[in-house]
Amino acid sequence: MDQLMQKLSFEMRPNSSLQLFAIFAFATCGGYSGQLRVSVDCMEKASSNLSIGIDFAYPFRLYQVSFEAPMCEGMIRERVFLIGDYSSSAEFFVTIAVFAFLYSLMATIVYIFFKNKYHENNQAPLIDFVVTVVFSFMWLVSSSAWAKALSDVKLATDPDEVQLLIPACKDQTNRCGSVHGSHWSGLNTSVAFGFLNFVLWAGNIWFVFKETGWHKGSSRLAGGGSEKQAGTFNQQPYNQGSFDQTGSHNIQGDLSQPSEYSQVGGPTSYSNQM
Repeated sequence: MDQLMQKLSFEMRPNSSLQLFAIFAFATCGGYSGQLRVSVDCMEKASSNLSIGIDFAYPFRLYQVSFEAPMCEGMIRERVFLIGDYSSSAEFFVTIAVFAFLYSLMATIVYIFFKNKYHENNQAPLIDFVVTVVFSFMWLVSSSAWAKALSDVKLATDPDEVQLLIPACKDQTNRCGSVHGSHWSGLNTSVAFGFLNFVLWAGNIWFVFKETGWHKGSSRLAGGGSEKQAGTFNQQPYNQGSFDQTGSHNIQGDLSQPSEYSQVGGPTSYSNQM
């Protein structure tokens, strides 16, 4: 029964879910591209540009993103760059997602085609357990870092903040405004999938631990201790029947034998009387 339960728990490990949510995590983050638009309305209407498009994408090296804005002095335009570099957090998050997908895919192949060797080799479950713990921790760290970086990206690409980077907008005679901002649903989803992957990998630690020698050894020790305790209670402290028979036999034997007084003392005293 225990072997059947172990086999069922081994087969029910959520490897397919790990792969699926890892794909969602790095796809929603690594494949993102956004755009915002601002307007610059100069006193000289011919110099105005009411729809300045600013495109940015993964890995969010915003300091490399530039756009041309009017200087409101004739037809002169100048190149303006955004501020910030959030590539480290984004690339770290995507890297963890890709490696987690590859490892879960490899583990699924091992579970399906090399399950017997997996159980026979004690090192394989231990390695699997350690890697699962590491990925759980890395998912938590990378998701937290990416969530913080995403909030900074949103602030750096806010149209109201971008207007402050345009020199013409600092002149009160010119009017600047935002046409529309970026859509963040994809990146918000990537953060959600990141923390969901952490929950899945952390929950998978128990399934992996059950395959290690640590869990099996503790189970054998617990089973052996219970059997020994049960055997100890089943033993009788003494043999009641043997004691009774022996005791009664000895008592009867002592009663049937004449005492030293009746054999020796009796005749001796009788002959003396004679």
